[in-house]
Order: sequence, then structure tokens, then C-alpha cells
Amino acid sequence: MFIARRLLPTAALLALVGLLSGCNLVVLDPAGDVAARQGQLIMVATALMLVVIVPVIALTFWFAWRYRAANRNAKYTPDWDHSTQLELVIWGVPLLIIIALGAITWISTHLLDPYRPLDRIAAGRPVPAQVQPLEIQVVALDWKWLFLYPEEGVASVNEVAVPVDRPVRFKITASSVMNTFYVPHLAGMIYGMPGMETQLNAVINAPGEYQGFSANYSGAGFSHMRFKFHGLSDGDYQAWIAGLRQSKQSLTRAAYLELEKPSEREPVRHYASVDATLYNAILNRCVDSERLCMDQMMALDAAGGLGLDGLNSLAMPRRGDPRLGAYVSADVCTVEPANRPSSLAGMKAP
Repeated sequence: MFIARRLLPTAALLALVGLLSGCNLVVLDPAGDVAARQGQLIMVATALMLVVIVPVIALTFWFAWRYRAANRNAKYTPDWDHSTQLELVIWGVPLLIIIALGAITWISTHLLDPYRPLDRIAAGRPVPAQVQPLEIQVVALDWKWLFLYPEEGVASVNEVAVPVDRPVRFKITASSVMNTFYVPHLAGMIYGMPGMETQLNAVINAPGEYQGFSANYSGAGFSHMRFKFHGLSDGDYQAWIAGLRQSKQSLTRAAYLELEKPSEREPVRHYASVDATLYNAILNRCVDSERLCMDQMMALDAAGGLGLDGLNSLAMPRRGDPRLGAYVSADVCTVEPANRPSSLAGMKAP
């Protein structure tokens, strides 16, 4: 029994090591430069914290052994209450670590700001002057991902591809609830929220197929809210885009309203063409053309609102509705106070 009790902790430790040996530590060995720098930050921060943690753990065991009851040779000093040298170590070392962590984190936070355009594609490789970021518009749906390529005029569901070593600017929003856009090989997770747009600038440095998913619980289909992320050579990327253009489906506003309905385990879909105004309508929550867009609503607010009488009988008109007249510009929602009507009676609320 004594031997069994001694061997049990060792066996548990070996089992834990065996389980961890099968882990794929993507965060510490990613294929994208931004994710790699984030992984390096994690390693540096961990190493700095271990400067305190390891000695404390070691000293805990050493004190327990050195001053055990059976050790009659240990020095006994019941009147000891202060040591200047010990106080310097106890307070000085953690303070220096906090200063170092704070400086590193502050610098890295600004260098790795997801809104900041990339200045390099890898260590020692600045972004070529003639290269422009590829823009991809991302919409988190229930429970699938929609990717729009405004430059190419195509779209896909649950699949996205980017050229290797080309900066990519993701514009991210959501249709209903908050989700997180996360490709561990690419960069850190970024939230997508309804009526708001977030951004992520990143680059993938190695060809391959990677896993992307939502890291924020969003309902019944969350577990399968995953997508394929492809890093492709320039030629393969153009071939992939050409394949999307062979699709017989078009992503109109009506098609989007059907796609937006909650569904689980959605297969990959491709769209050969996309309504050019769709992303802006999704962002402003007015894909249904009978609803007033958020930017229009804010323009009305900025002009002083409609008053209680106007609110009681308000009908939220769509962009360019003739009932608005010159009150709100159909194109940029600029307000013309001189032409503002006293009310918009007879219009229905959304």
C-alpha cells in the first residue's frame, strides 16, 4: 500500500504528459506573422512571471523539508522579524517584473492593434509599396459565416481564401448576436456585433487549410459554427475566385434574408455575384428595404428628431423614400435642416 501511494502521483503525472503530447499548440506555432508575434508575447510574459513563480515553488518545498519537525539541526530564531535583504528581494523583483511586463504589453498592444495597417508581412520583410490589402467583409450569422469580396464581387459561406504573404483587411459585423471571428493561425479573436463594424489586419505566411470558428457562445448551433480558411498562392487564389464565379447562385438582398435565418451545420456555398449595397445594408440593419437604415435614423436624430407628434405616427421610410424629400439625402444621409418637414405623419414604424 505504501508503494502504491508513492507511485500514484508519478503515474498521474505520466498520464497527464501523455495527454498533452497530443495537443496541437497552434497559438505558439502559427502560420501568420501577427499570430506569431502574439505567441512570442505570450512566451515572454510567461517567462517573466516564472521568474517569481519557480523560485517561490522551489522555496516552498525547500522550507518544508529544511524546517520539518524531525530536523533538529535547523536553526531556530523565534525573535526574527525583519531582513532588509529579504525585503528588497520580495518587493524589488516583482516590481521590476511588473515594469517589464507593462512596457512590453504597452508596446505590443500598439504594434498589434488589429485596426493598424500592417507594415510587414514577416520578420525582416516589409509590405511592398505597390501591394494593397485585400478587403474581405465578414458577417457572423446564426450559425454560419458569410464572406464578401467587394473587389471581386463574389461571396462564400463557411469558406474563405486569401493569398499567401498579402495583407488582408477584414471588416467584421454580425446579423443578430455577438460572435468572435477567430483563426488561431492568423491572429487573435475579434468580436463581430450587430450594427457595428470591427476590423482585423493580418497576413498568412504559409499555404494550407486552417480552421476558423466563433469563440463566443451564441446559441444552439454554436458548436458547428466553423469555417475553412485557405492560404493560397496567387495563382491558386485566382483559380479559387474563378471557381466562385462559376456558381449559379447570386447573393441578392432577398437571398440574404433567407440565408440569415438560423440554421446549423450549413455546407459551403458560393455566390457568383453580390448586391453591391448588401454589406452596408447589413451593417445598418436595413437589408429589408422597408426599414429605415441606422445611418438615416442617426441623421434624423442629428437634425433634432421629429417631435412627439412625429414619433407617435412615425413610419420609418427606406433610403431614398420620396416622403423624406430633401430632409435626408438618399446617397449620404446628409441633413438639410432648412428643408426639414415639421412631421412625417402617416409613416409606419419598423
